[in-house]
Amino acid sequence: MGMAAAESQFHVLAVDDSSLDRKLIERLLQKSSCQVTTVDSGYKALEFLGLGQGIESNDPNALSTSPQEVEVNLIITDYCMPGMTGYDLLKIVKESSAFKNIPVVIMSSENVPARISRCLEEGAEEFFLKPVRPADLNKLKPHMMKTKLKHQKLEEIEEPLNVVAAAASVEPEIKDPTEVGIKILTLQSELEPKQVHLQVVQQEEQTLSNNKRKSMEEGLSTDRSRPRFECITTAV
Repeated sequence: MGMAAAESQFHVLAVDDSSLDRKLIERLLQKSSCQVTTVDSGYKALEFLGLGQGIESNDPNALSTSPQEVEVNLIITDYCMPGMTGYDLLKIVKESSAFKNIPVVIMSSENVPARISRCLEEGAEEFFLKPVRPADLNKLKPHMMKTKLKHQKLEEIEEPLNVVAAAASVEPEIKDPTEVGIKILTLQSELEPKQVHLQVVQQEEQTLSNNKRKSMEEGLSTDRSRPRFECITTAV
């Protein structure tokens, strides 16, 4: 498992069973000022995320969640890996309530339209053909920024909610009960615009995601096929 400097702005979890491809993607991401954690299998990726138990049952409800201390802003994974494919990893992440908002990007040396469509429908943000190029990685920062902004907005919403809950649960000696009621109403009025803004942001993200998926399906052609011989699979 390799890691870059901890002070980098974004943290990417890179998953690939090929040591050569791991080194390549790690180097490209570090040049983009990203902190990078590399693992060689989907199982190790889940262990890093804290979803290591219950994997064998293939039941997302059986997975135990012990969130890692380091925030992950994006997962980029190879599709073709032994034991657990990138598609399997994508499904588990998207079915996890704790990690479903982490953007997932799939890489593959094979240009299989049905495979690409299936990954995008399952929630993948991008599908890159290997070898990954710097131009491909330029598409990642908007996804990582979206994750950070969403996390910050959730914190902004949760903070006044916690204050309201604390005010409701504590029973101090109050001379004027209406004073507390006014404070709670004020906090709720401050909270409502943030909730509306978050809903608008989520709607915009869904629209952008649908447009992106459509453009990717139209833009990827069979002309961009990059041979890779170290992992031979049957096209799904």
